[in-house]
Amino acid sequence: MGVLASVNTKKSSGSRIYQYIAAITANLGIICSEMHYGWPSPFVPTLQSGQYHFQISSEEGSWLVVAPLVGAIFGAFVTALIVDRFGRKRLIIFSSLPFVTSWLLIGFADSSTLMFVGRVLAGAADGLSFTAVPMYLGEIADPKIRGLLASLCPVCIVFGILLINIFGAYLALDTVAYIGTIFPILLLVTFSWMPESPYYLLMHDRTAEARKSLQTFRGVEEVTEELTRISGAIQEQADNRGSVFDLVTVKGNRKGLFTTLGLRGIQQLSGTTAIIFYCKTIFKEAEGFISSSLATIIYFSVQLFLSALTSFVVDISGRRPLLIVSTTGTALTLLLNGVFLYLKNCTEVDTSSFDFVPLVALLCFVVVFSVGLQTIPLLVMGEIYPTSVKAIALCFMDIFYSVIVILISKFFHWSNDTYGMHVPFFTFSCCCLLGLVFIVFYVPETKGKTLEDIQAELRGQKQKAAVRYVEGEKFY
Repeated sequence: MGVLASVNTKKSSGSRIYQYIAAITANLGIICSEMHYGWPSPFVPTLQSGQYHFQISSEEGSWLVVAPLVGAIFGAFVTALIVDRFGRKRLIIFSSLPFVTSWLLIGFADSSTLMFVGRVLAGAADGLSFTAVPMYLGEIADPKIRGLLASLCPVCIVFGILLINIFGAYLALDTVAYIGTIFPILLLVTFSWMPESPYYLLMHDRTAEARKSLQTFRGVEEVTEELTRISGAIQEQADNRGSVFDLVTVKGNRKGLFTTLGLRGIQQLSGTTAIIFYCKTIFKEAEGFISSSLATIIYFSVQLFLSALTSFVVDISGRRPLLIVSTTGTALTLLLNGVFLYLKNCTEVDTSSFDFVPLVALLCFVVVFSVGLQTIPLLVMGEIYPTSVKAIALCFMDIFYSVIVILISKFFHWSNDTYGMHVPFFTFSCCCLLGLVFIVFYVPETKGKTLEDIQAELRGQKQKAAVRYVEGEKFY
């Protein structure tokens, strides 16, 4: 036939090395971002105690904690407006510039005001990264390893937080800030060599470049079948170009939005980010058993190991089983810690023999949290939305994340000061139990499915194999 009437369904096995390299280098910005989020744990106590060359109040400290979240709202909004115009790759590379600037502002700061500006700027870069990076990774990944690649993002989150706590235990605040500039510089130098997303290239009719991108990422020359499938999906979505209203009026988008809102909400209502911000303060409850700095490092080391392990098994076990186990265990460990803190601070019970409980309870928390709630919500965000609304959806999700974390962090600070630390832990435990019901009855399984299969399922359809015709570089 002059025109291909069918496409060979057998794919030769190729190297996925460029997918792994792209995922690692893109996530350098995530590491930098999370160093900023983990920064309050070692350094806000230092600033409040007067051990630095200027001192801050408790209220100033609480606002320094949430400053990046304020910037993230702006960064996510701007990224959603321009990511489909300028491309995922360019914006990921661009994020290195505000990250470098933010660390320099913190390093040179002689007041809390300049430090606040630096942290807001870091948040703006974070909003950019957390919109563009999951989108990029979801679009370049082979379905068989998409879970692994997407899970690298939450693994790098924990790695960045662990790094800042290790540095903070042994180095001065300004020295750590200058070291922090290394990661965005590495991002600029390394990720610049990676190909752009084939989805983005096809959206702009750059078919030859999209073919080359796919050949690089798949490690094979023959990519016509996949290129045809992606082109067809993009054309279908372009015919129904998404707007912000389509997130709630289109059935598939609506289910995807509610799924990710629920998962991200459960993740944060477990109190994980508040624990990150105030980790060193929390572990002061176990000070007689182990130093708070060492306990914090142990906590994030365990979380890093478990998050990395989960990234390898998520494509084997599936998303739902890990989420159910993780949410159940998280609720129980938070309850245990809340009971101990209540007995210690609100009763006459002698708990001196059990000062190890906060450390053990939070280590158990981080184990069960890491096997599901740490990694899977971000993974699902990168794979559950169609291209037509993905930028809008990820922007909305990042804004939602920023707002809910601000509220939870302020709630933690207020309830701890007003009633005692047991109150937020009891609250977080109850939220996890409600989240478990949501996961069991609403969240779909996405393991091993193409992005197009997932969209068909969300719409209540069965994905049908279709034969498309290809002539040169044009798709019909």
